Amino acid sequence: QVQLVESGGGLVQPGGSLRVSCAASGYLPDFHVIGWFRQAPGKEREGVSCILNNHTVTYYLDSVKGRFNMSRDNAKNMVYLQMNSLLPEDTAVYYCAARRPLLTCVTDPADFGSWGQGTQVTVSS
Repeated sequence: QVQLVESGGGLVQPGGSLRVSCAASGYLPDFHVIGWFRQAPGKEREGVSCILNNHTVTYYLDSVKGRFNMSRDNAKNMVYLQMNSLLPEDTAVYYCAARRPLLTCVTDPADFGSWGQGTQVTVSS
């Protein structure tokens, strides 16, 4: 399995920006389809964005479209989620997840075999 470590979370005011990162190591063929997920207290984990190995981002959660941008650097085995115009409802633990190759993205957490430990993002004044 690939090991994933998120970083970059923190406290930000509404309207602010934050970039969270995900670093991969280990069995890198599993670092192919990458998803960002988030889980707020008392809510189910939801898919935020997903990117394929060819840098194609095929999914954004409706509520983050136009505000979030997902990217990856395959040379560094890194994936990023740039979050702009943050809202209090974006507050959650953000997780990156990885799986073996697929032709398209998936958004069900059950379809991902490797997970990071999560990073807390809090949007509050």
